[in-house]
Amino acid sequence: MHRHRDLCQRAVDPLEIAAGLEAHGITDRTAARYRHRDVFSLAEELYARVPAVTGEPPSAAPPAPVRDIETRAVWSLLALLPGAACTATAVVLKLTEGALGGGARLTVTLVGAIVALLGLGLCLRSGPLSAPEGRSSVAATLYVGWLLGYVLYGQALLDQVLSGGPEGPWALTPAPLLGLALAVAPAAWCAHLFAVHAHRRLTGSRALEEFAAGVRPLLFGTVALFLCVLSGLLRLAELGYGGGGTLVAAAALGVLLLLARLLTVHGFPEPAITGLAAACAVEAAAPALILAGRLPGLHVLARPVDAVIEAGGTGAVPVIACGAAALGLLIHATVALSRASAHTTV
Repeated sequence: MHRHRDLCQRAVDPLEIAAGLEAHGITDRTAARYRHRDVFSLAEELYARVPAVTGEPPSAAPPAPVRDIETRAVWSLLALLPGAACTATAVVLKLTEGALGGGARLTVTLVGAIVALLGLGLCLRSGPLSAPEGRSSVAATLYVGWLLGYVLYGQALLDQVLSGGPEGPWALTPAPLLGLALAVAPAAWCAHLFAVHAHRRLTGSRALEEFAAGVRPLLFGTVALFLCVLSGLLRLAELGYGGGGTLVAAAALGVLLLLARLLTVHGFPEPAITGLAAACAVEAAAPALILAGRLPGLHVLARPVDAVIEAGGTGAVPVIACGAAALGLLIHATVALSRASAHTTV
């Protein structure tokens, strides 16, 4: 009680104390040493006893959260902005193909990209995808920028390197990027649903194991739901804008970005940055190894990349990079996001 006195004094209900104790490494087994069946029971006694010790009246329990329709509408509209900007840009470029010069088309593309990035920035500052100040970092932004740029230029870069270039025109793949932009809104709603249902399970659980067992399938369901919606949007973007790119790679990237954002929002930015950095490293290593393999005596360096490209084409590189990183983050999120302290502010 004295060790966690500040925590107990600030808490507005036993739930916050339970989450704080769990964050400090106290488990149900530890609570049993204090003759309590679980951490929740121990937190209730601490909540009841600390005000009496300090002489302060018990804090009133916070009122039940009220559904703020206006707030949800605002962040939903912000989440739609990146997809709307990219869609409008793609439509204008399609309709004016052959009518506008290269400079005008570049201007339209830049304006659309700026609007989409501004919308994405606003979406990440408010709503379910927003993280408390200090959790997001410049490094994470740079990694995300690399991954999105690789969607557009990655396969063309590998094709040029394999052919001995760069030379001639580059075949860009904008359709997957359009699908990812459209998926920002579903990602926001999936993050919102995960947070709401996880908090409901937290308030209705009586043991940490019970809460964790309920949150894990919720996390898997959230990721599966987003993957289904993302796959449909990527397919629509491919049909509407034309072929190009690997939908599997774009889907893996979308899941990777969602998991990284969920971990950042719920207090685990370091694993998120590690996963993004790992994907970037693999994508950057592929052309580097191919070029290094051209040096005398170093041809063995290019063999792994050559084998991957021969088996699945240039699109297999981002599939492996983003897929492996997403799998790693999913495994970590299964543990990290099943903790009570990840779903309450202490």
